[in-house]
Amino acid sequence: MNTKILKIIRSKFKKKKTVISSWSQISNPNLVEILCDKNFDCLTFDFEHGLFNISDLPNLLRVAEINKKASLVRLPNKNIEICRQVLDAGVDGIIIPNIKNEVELKKIIKINLLPPKGKRGVGFSRSNKFGKEFKKYINSKAQPLIIAMIEDIEAIKNLRKILQVENLDGILIGPYDLSASMGIPGKFENREFKKNINLIKSECKNYKISYGLHLIDPNYSKLKKLIKEGYNFVPYSTDTFIINNAVKNLFRK
Repeated sequence: MNTKILKIIRSKFKKKKTVISSWSQISNPNLVEILCDKNFDCLTFDFEHGLFNISDLPNLLRVAEINKKASLVRLPNKNIEICRQVLDAGVDGIIIPNIKNEVELKKIIKINLLPPKGKRGVGFSRSNKFGKEFKKYINSKAQPLIIAMIEDIEAIKNLRKILQVENLDGILIGPYDLSASMGIPGKFENREFKKNINLIKSECKNYKISYGLHLIDPNYSKLKKLIKEGYNFVPYSTDTFIINNAVKNLFRK
């Protein structure tokens, strides 16, 4: 965990300043290094849909640290063990998938925070340089950035309670899963879907919580539009999508 970089990113979340993240699905340090562009504030590693193992993470994090980028992991599930492992590896924050109510969010946050705020296990790991900076790490009281994904209609019903959970830094809307849970997969122009998106944005503003949306299409005009609409956390495209587009353009007349 890079406490200086984490402090900068958390400050941006609190002040509702724009945070743009890359999104990696391929476990390759060279590719991650290419994504360390100055316009990206942080790097996200997608453990839910990407091709990652825990053993891959240290080398990917070294690339992020060398390039002074914050690192986030989108967890594959809400399993407590995977949370502990990625934090011990040294990530700066976690994105928790498919949060449906405040009870499960509180439980996950509790297990990810160091005592006295939480019940995270304390031991030698890469996050404290395997004990070399153990005291410094514990005394810093640095806590990971925590982002909850809102991607189910049940979460909409419990939204206000979710947004009031202590130590939540922000939420990320999962439009595909949310629309699927409504029985209208991928129909983002649907009136009810738009109504729910607007509700999320409105409640986040009321509770002063940062909110984000993953923009898959690498279109700068769309990125600016999202920022104008108030989204201050925007994961921008994916490494796989960018490569696919580049390959298509090789043969475009």
